[in-house]
Amino acid sequence: MIKQTVQEKLLRYVKIDTQSDPTSNETPSTQKQFDLANLLVDELRAMGIKNVEIDEKCYVYATLPSNIPSDDTAFGKVPAVGFIAHVDTSPDTTGTDVKPQIIQNYQGGDIVLPADNNVVIKVSECPSLNKCIGHTLITTDGTTLLGSDDKSGVAAIMTAVEYLINNPQIIHGDIRIGFTPDEEIGKGANFFDVTKFNCEYAYTIDGEMPGEINKETFSANACIVRAYGRDIHPGFGKNIMVNSLRAIADVIAMTPRDMAPETTEGYEPYIHPHKLSGTVDYSEVQMLFRDFKTEGLDVQKQMIEDIVAKVQENHPKVRFEIEVIEYYRNMLDLLEAQPHGLDYLWEAATRSGVEPYWNPIRGGTDGSRLTAMGLPTPNIYTGGQNFHSKTEWCSIDALTKSVETIINLAQIWVEKKR
Repeated sequence: MIKQTVQEKLLRYVKIDTQSDPTSNETPSTQKQFDLANLLVDELRAMGIKNVEIDEKCYVYATLPSNIPSDDTAFGKVPAVGFIAHVDTSPDTTGTDVKPQIIQNYQGGDIVLPADNNVVIKVSECPSLNKCIGHTLITTDGTTLLGSDDKSGVAAIMTAVEYLINNPQIIHGDIRIGFTPDEEIGKGANFFDVTKFNCEYAYTIDGEMPGEINKETFSANACIVRAYGRDIHPGFGKNIMVNSLRAIADVIAMTPRDMAPETTEGYEPYIHPHKLSGTVDYSEVQMLFRDFKTEGLDVQKQMIEDIVAKVQENHPKVRFEIEVIEYYRNMLDLLEAQPHGLDYLWEAATRSGVEPYWNPIRGGTDGSRLTAMGLPTPNIYTGGQNFHSKTEWCSIDALTKSVETIINLAQIWVEKKR
C-alpha cells in the first residue's frame, strides 16, 4: 500500500506548476507555489491533523502528535523530530503542463520520451537505471521537467504521515512537518521559523537513490560580473563604440575549463557561468562558486578578480563591477557535532533494506541553511535522478524506501529514549 499511495501522491503533485523565479524579490517568488502548499494543508487536515498552518510566505507547518502512552514509564522524554521538503521546482526547465509517464516493470535500456524522440534518458549517462530493473519509473513526456525534485520528498513525507496515522501501533514522538518555497533559488530557509518548528533534529527528503545519505554540501556563493560599454550606430563606431559583450565573452572564455561542472566530480570545486545577458552598452554574467571548503570560495573570488583584471587590459574602456553574494555553507561540522541524529538515520536506512553510505551533495539543500540556523538537518534519498531537466525520472520502488526510512526514523527516535 505504501508504494501505491506514494505513487498516487507524486503523480498528483507533479501536475501542479510550482516553478520559482530567481528574478523576483517576493516570497514566495511565484504565487503558484501556494497551489500545492494549500493542497497539502487540505490533505493534512483531511488526515485528521489539527495543528496545520500556512503563512503568508507559503511555509507550511504541521505536527503529528506523539502517541506514546502517557502512563508508560519505559520512555524518557522523546524529542520532536522534523521532516522537510520544498514545494517549488527549478526555473531551469519549464514545469507547466507536466504529463507524467508511468513505466511499469522497467526492463532496462534507454528510455525515449514520447513527445520528443530527441529527448532520451540514457543508461550511459544514468547508470542508476541498472539498479531499477523491475521498478515502476515515472518520467515526463520530454517537454517539461518532472518535479521529482522535490515533490518526491513531499510525497514521501505525506505518505509516511498517513501510514503512521493508520497504524497507531507504531509508537512515535511528535512529528513535525515542514514544506518550504523557493529552495531552488536559494531562499527556501529565509523565513523558516525554527522556533515554531520546535524540534531537536530534522531531515530534508531531497536526495537521489536509496542508500545515499548526505551530511555535507558545497559551500556556495554567487558572483555577478557586470561590464559597462558604450553603444553607438555601428556605421560610426570606430574609436567610439565600447562593446561590453566582447568583454564579458572574454571573461567567460578565461574561466578555467578544469573547474567547470562538466569536468568535475566528488569533492572537486567548480566555477559555473550559468546565465548571460547583455547588449553592447551593458552585459553581465552570473556565476556559481562551489567548494566543500568554505575558504575555497575566497580563492574563486580572487580567480575571477584576476581574470577581470586581465580582460580589462584588452578592453581598457569597459568598466567592470564584481559582486559576490553569500548563499549557504557546508553543514558537515555542525552536524558531526551532534552525531546521534546521523547515527539514527544510518540505522533507519539499514532497517529499510538499503545499504547506506555518506555521499557529499554537489549542491545544497534547505538543510544547509537550517543547520546553520540551529536545526541540524541532514538529507535523505528520494529515488529521483536527472533533476532540473526534461530527462528527470523517479523510481517509485526507490521512493517507497524513502517512506520506510521516515517511518523507521520515527520509531528509532523513540527507541533510543527507552
